[in-house]
Amino acid sequence: MDNQTVTAVVPQTETAAASRDLSPILDIKNLQVSFFMERGIVRAVRGVDLTLHRQTTLGLVGESGCGKSVTAMAVMRLIKSPPGKIVDGEILLHRKDQATVDLVKLDPGGTEMRAIRGDEIAIIFQEPMTSLNPLRTIGNQISEAVMLHQNVGEKEGMVRAELMLEKVRIAAPKQRVREYPHQLSGGMRQRAMIAMALSCNPSILIADEPTTALDVTVQAQILDLMQDLQSDFNSSILMITHNLGVVSQIADFVAVMYLGKVVEYAPKRPLFKTPLHPYTVGLLKSVPVLGRKTDKLVPIKGMVPSLKEEMRGCAFASRCPHVKAICHEQAPELRELQPDHYAACWLY
Repeated sequence: MDNQTVTAVVPQTETAAASRDLSPILDIKNLQVSFFMERGIVRAVRGVDLTLHRQTTLGLVGESGCGKSVTAMAVMRLIKSPPGKIVDGEILLHRKDQATVDLVKLDPGGTEMRAIRGDEIAIIFQEPMTSLNPLRTIGNQISEAVMLHQNVGEKEGMVRAELMLEKVRIAAPKQRVREYPHQLSGGMRQRAMIAMALSCNPSILIADEPTTALDVTVQAQILDLMQDLQSDFNSSILMITHNLGVVSQIADFVAVMYLGKVVEYAPKRPLFKTPLHPYTVGLLKSVPVLGRKTDKLVPIKGMVPSLKEEMRGCAFASRCPHVKAICHEQAPELRELQPDHYAACWLY
């Protein structure tokens, strides 16, 4: 965990979810993604079940290598093949026109999937310098997305680019549209990426560790900005992070992943207040919290099993302080144990 960027894991005031349309916009069912390598099969995602509701933020958390980013890339249909492949599952997008489409069944390079990327689902990556073209101006890169999906000309595309830079609170947008990525600070580049992602008013915004490379002050500004823009654009956000402080600030719902599976899912407040899965409990105990006196942090014992291993029982069994015999024999299903609170654990 990046302890330097964790400010608190105590949930803030819940958003007014009751006033929003909480119907599903994205349903992921039994998603399995494997990478077929020369030295064996890497089972990166092992049956993920997730629901993202309209106009809400879902925080997807877990240790590095647990499959969070692979899940996001699968939703975008950007898994490089070979060696990667979606082995099983459904990714159901409930579209703007009320139709439902299974993204797994679409050709990743086909016309329909290309139209969905950017127009209905957009993604912000962790490091904007690897996502922005260093040889093109910021304005050209934003306007290209607008021209591609909104069927407008170059002049109108540049006007939209300037407007989006203003919306993400970049000073002097008329100047910045003519500048190159290296001329912007890290925080400004991330804002430019957000502007590009939101330029076509997508229904879903996937943010893959969008604040990891930023200092704490800029991180807070970016999170505040994303919350404000979510309200403006009525979008849903899938926030992928290992930072529980980020989740406590921005998420409405939280899904905890471990070794390619979701082991707990709940609204933010119940999950932080009464975590049910031993892995979630371990995560919360291993993070420093402002105002909480403690002599030392409590790490999760043991090592994460290899993604190449076939898992017969619970993947967390070798590290769990409450392990039972059945944990080594049979994998628990994700079940609703309290209202809207799901966990996959034989303790219950």
